[in-house]
Amino acid sequence: MGFCLFHARRRPSPRISRSLRLWALPFLGPAMLLAAPAPSAAVTIDWVEIGNPGNPPDTASNCYAADCGSVAYTYYISKYEVTNAQYTEFLNAKAAADPLGLYSIHMGSSSDWGGITRSGVSGSYTYTAKSGYESRPVAFVSFYDALRFTNWLSNGQGSGDTETGAYTITLTGIENNSITRNPGAITFLPNENEWYKAAYYSPSGVYFDYPTGTNTPTDCVTPASDTGNAANCWPAYELGTFTSVGAYALSDSPYGTFDQGGNVQEWNEQIAYTDGRGFRGGTSVLGVELLAAAHNNMDPPDMEFEYGGFRVASLVPEPGTGLLVMLGMLGLGVWRRRAA
Repeated sequence: MGFCLFHARRRPSPRISRSLRLWALPFLGPAMLLAAPAPSAAVTIDWVEIGNPGNPPDTASNCYAADCGSVAYTYYISKYEVTNAQYTEFLNAKAAADPLGLYSIHMGSSSDWGGITRSGVSGSYTYTAKSGYESRPVAFVSFYDALRFTNWLSNGQGSGDTETGAYTITLTGIENNSITRNPGAITFLPNENEWYKAAYYSPSGVYFDYPTGTNTPTDCVTPASDTGNAANCWPAYELGTFTSVGAYALSDSPYGTFDQGGNVQEWNEQIAYTDGRGFRGGTSVLGVELLAAAHNNMDPPDMEFEYGGFRVASLVPEPGTGLLVMLGMLGLGVWRRRAA
């Protein structure tokens, strides 16, 4: 499954646009275009820009982070939670033997929450998103599974490394719960402030109680009953059933993200006490009060919950294959004119 890579509610700033142009310069040469391999199946992300850098913290709410919701820079966050289809691409690329345990058997055995099956034997495992579950959020992922997914994205997908990149994952770091984002990381798991701002802050300068731009408790109803402040939460919806990401089309956040309340609860980077990581947003199996900004949660980072998933964040969205091809063709035309 792929989402449009460059869609964002707000236009990139001139500084960001310039950095994208500079990043693309190597692709303007015809030799590099001709040498580029044919693209394989890849995960693409639909990014939403979160602007208004330097916003004040939400002093009325509850965060593990010191400056609740305050972020000093413009960044991007995925519009949707990571889906079964996207995680399946990751598994097929990196889990043929799966020594890291990126796949949970519950992904295949749970009819309500699991959305991915595995076949074959260790060394030649293959993975398939269940029919009808492709666009639902992946669940049964640990905090470390989420970090490894972001490392893989950062390292170009395919055979890209899972243990280095945005995070350096070591046994000691896992044992001590001490792994943090590396300087210069581009694609990563959001920290608590980045996650919180995207969910509850408005470009108008106001924090809301719920991630749909309102202080009124969200309605736990089916997508067909969505009137603008609805989510997949219990008890008004079927216990345990996930919806496709973005199914509540009228209930986005002020910045334009979806499902930051309900569906799956989402990991963030925040170290909570000595043995926990941040876990926000409520879920389909929990009540509406867990969707509120005032509710904060943490869990052991190695846990793989039936309602646990994640989304990703970035400082600069990566150009998609189509854009690179167009840039290369443009460079080829320039080169030909100069050679004439």
